[in-house]
Order: sequence, then C-alpha cells, then structure tokens
Amino acid sequence: MGYAVEVRNLWFRYMLSEEWVLRDLSLAVEEGEFIVIMGPSGCGKSTLLYILSGIIPNMIRGEVKGEIKILGRDIRGLKPEEITRSVGFVFQNPDSQLIMPTVLEEVVMGLENLGLDRGEILGRAREILSYVGLDKKSNMPPRSLSAGEKQLLAIASVLAMRPRILILDEPTSMLDHVGTMKVLSLIESLKKNLGITVIVVEHRIEWAVEIADKIAIMDRGTVVAYGEPSKIFSNPELIKKTGVRPPMISEVFYELIDRGVKVNRIPITTKEGIEELRRLLGRSAKPGTLT
Repeated sequence: MGYAVEVRNLWFRYMLSEEWVLRDLSLAVEEGEFIVIMGPSGCGKSTLLYILSGIIPNMIRGEVKGEIKILGRDIRGLKPEEITRSVGFVFQNPDSQLIMPTVLEEVVMGLENLGLDRGEILGRAREILSYVGLDKKSNMPPRSLSAGEKQLLAIASVLAMRPRILILDEPTSMLDHVGTMKVLSLIESLKKNLGITVIVVEHRIEWAVEIADKIAIMDRGTVVAYGEPSKIFSNPELIKKTGVRPPMISEVFYELIDRGVKVNRIPITTKEGIEELRRLLGRSAKPGTLT
C-alpha cells in the first residue's frame, strides 16, 4: 500500500496574519493506518486537518507553502468535489454539520451530490444508519437526538460517501460520558471492520494508546514526535516538554524511574503495567531495586 497522506515542509498562515500557524511540518500516513494527533491548545492541530480536508484554502484563505499529497495527488490541484470523494471530515460540534429535516435526509444529502441513482442512495443511507445504530430514528429530526447521537449521525453522513480517508477533529470534546463511549466505540469499529485511513485529534490518551497505530505530537506548529504509542511514551523528557498528558500507568513509571528504580520498559496500558510491576515486585528483596 502507498501513502494516504504525505506532507512535507508545510508552512501555513491565515490571511492578514503575520504569524505562521504551521512551521516546516512533515507527516506521512500509510493507507489503512489509524493516527491520533495530540498537542497543546493552539499548536495547529485543527489547521492541519483543515488543510488535509481541503477546507483550507477552498473555504478558509491563507498562505500555504510546502508539499501536500492525498492518495498520491497534490491536493492543491484537486477540485473541492474531488477531495470530498476521497476525504471525509467530521467537526467538533455536530450541530455545525447537520442541516436537514430528518436523520435519513441528512445522510441522503451527501450521496445525492455524488450523482448516484435513487436506489443506491437509499440503500447506502439505510445501511450506514443501521451500522451506527440510528436506523430506528431515520424519520426523526436531528435536533431531537442526544449530542452523542448527533455526532454519530455526522460521522454516518460522511461514511455513507465511502471516503478512503476519514478525518475527525476532537469528535468527543462536546459530549457527555455516554455519548463519548458511543462515538469512540464506533471509531474503533471503523478500524477493525472498514480498513479506511483514520486521522483523529483526540485527547483521551488511554483510549488512544489502545487503538492508534501511531501517535503524532504537535507543538508550536510542527510535529515533534511521531511513531507507535509505546515508542512515543518511552521518552518522559519529550512528553514533559510538550505538555501532553501520558497514560496514567506511564506516569507511575516515570515517577519510579525518577526515584532510581530500574525498569525494563515503560508501559502504556494497564495490562502492561501490571506485568512490569509483578516483575519488579518479584525482585524487590534485592538491594537497589524497588523501594
């Protein structure tokens, strides 16, 4: 498989601004990978997603420098409709994305823009609503749904168009616990069952390290760390420097290391943490180990 996304030496600043929001940023995402992007507020995460989805510069203007390829093609040479056929985008606030009178019509709208025949449109719409668990609410107005259900509908309306890349910008930031669990469960099922490329900005770190193939950490407009979760969080100094919260179990082991305890590895999941603690406790009678 090739790359779904290739970004090299990307710089961006908004119109009428002298400050560069993105600075010499590079990122490569293989097709089918699940990538979680993290970083402090204002580091440029959403701006990067807007560029990858074509929102910048087609809807939001600014100066772009560098190379941006989607599925091997320069995104700046593509028409907006060509981008939306390959890239689906889900905003933080589902209310900004839902405009139709009923749940079914919300999904149908995007499919009509693809020029499909009526039978295929309805078939796809009902299939995806069943997949996200909203089939029994297809005739209800979106405003009657819970916040979590609205976000599921926003994701469904994008998935119905069968994009090869799905981009989600903090999809759980406005949801309660129940809504968050529903949305995160759906995103997990996309990874397991559909095999599409997923790029998501999400701060729920314990969830991210369990599901992500790779994590990208951004700071001050660029990617400062990129790799498998176990590799990223094995570097306490980098994590502390960027201000990203590590998994709680990793924090425990950062503290143990600071106290002079020698560990084989820094765990990122509870299961790994229990295994490493058992190993340490098994040798705790020896001088200079676990105290």
